[in-house]
Amino acid sequence: MISDKLENIEKYNIVSDQVSDFLRSLTPDFTAGHYEIDDTAYANIDIYETKDISLCKFEAHKKYIDIQMLLSGQERLDYTSVTGLSVSEEYDLQRDVMFFHSPSEYVDTVALKPFKFAVLYPYEAHRPQMNISNTSQIVKKVVVKIKV
Repeated sequence: MISDKLENIEKYNIVSDQVSDFLRSLTPDFTAGHYEIDDTAYANIDIYETKDISLCKFEAHKKYIDIQMLLSGQERLDYTSVTGLSVSEEYDLQRDVMFFHSPSEYVDTVALKPFKFAVLYPYEAHRPQMNISNTSQIVKKVVVKIKV
C-alpha cells in the first residue's frame, strides 16, 4: 500500500498522466458519479457516512488497483496482505470483489484526509469507510480503478 499527498502522485509509475490529471482536477464540489478516465482507468465519486468498524469488511480485487482519495471529511482505512485471510464472500467476477473475515493479527491503518491518497494492489485487502475516533461523518471520496 502506498499513501501520500496528491502533490506527489507523479512519483508513482502506476499512475498515468490521465489519472494524475483527473485527480488534480478534483475539488470538494465535484459532482458524485462515474467517470471514464482512459482505456485502463475509471473513477467513482461517492458521498457516504463513515461507519463503526464492526460494520466494515475487508475486501480485495483481482482486476483493478484502487486509488482512494477523500475530497472532504476523514476516514480510517485498514489494510493487510490477503495471504492467510479467511474468505467470507467468494470472489464476484462482475463486481471484481471478494470479502474476508477480520484477521486476528494486527493490521496497518491509514487516516485518509482530503487530497491524501492510498494505492491498494490486488494482493492487499483493505477495510475502508471507517469512523475516525469513533465519530461518524459525511465524506466525499473518489476511487480510481486502474486495470492490472
